[in-house]
Amino acid sequence: MSESIQTRAANVRLAIFDVDGVMTDGKLYLGPNGQELKTMSVRDGLGLKLLQQAGVEIAVISGRPSQAVIVRLNALGITRIHMHVKDKVPFYEQLLADLGISDAQVAYMGDDSPDVPVMQRVGLSMTVADAHKSAGLFAHWTSQGAVGHGAVREACDMIVEAQA
Repeated sequence: MSESIQTRAANVRLAIFDVDGVMTDGKLYLGPNGQELKTMSVRDGLGLKLLQQAGVEIAVISGRPSQAVIVRLNALGITRIHMHVKDKVPFYEQLLADLGISDAQVAYMGDDSPDVPVMQRVGLSMTVADAHKSAGLFAHWTSQGAVGHGAVREACDMIVEAQA
């Protein structure tokens, strides 16, 4: 990890993640009655738990609603969950105010253009290996692993390592 990324990661007190295309593989699995199903990696879940144990607050801001995702995140002890959000900046700013932290103390992991306004503000912007180019342009760090298959764990490990 570069010295610049290590410095940015060492300052993180809040890590925010997008869901679709970051925590999931970005696909929608549709049942016969229109029910949406999603898969999430247990390794990513462990990474989130390890990040919490390191004292980093976790939040999720997602453009799509998903009760299944809320259930999974709650099981991981994540309570700062904002779903069906079109403009992520107001929710981001509320998190900063609630926690009394600055942009420099935030990491954000996104994968597409709706994530860019927040990615441009945070101290550590992260994206996934196959992100849309709009997100890639503003990322300080990019995972090697694929979405929904360990990219979040990789990001969590990187932050924990920098803070050790």
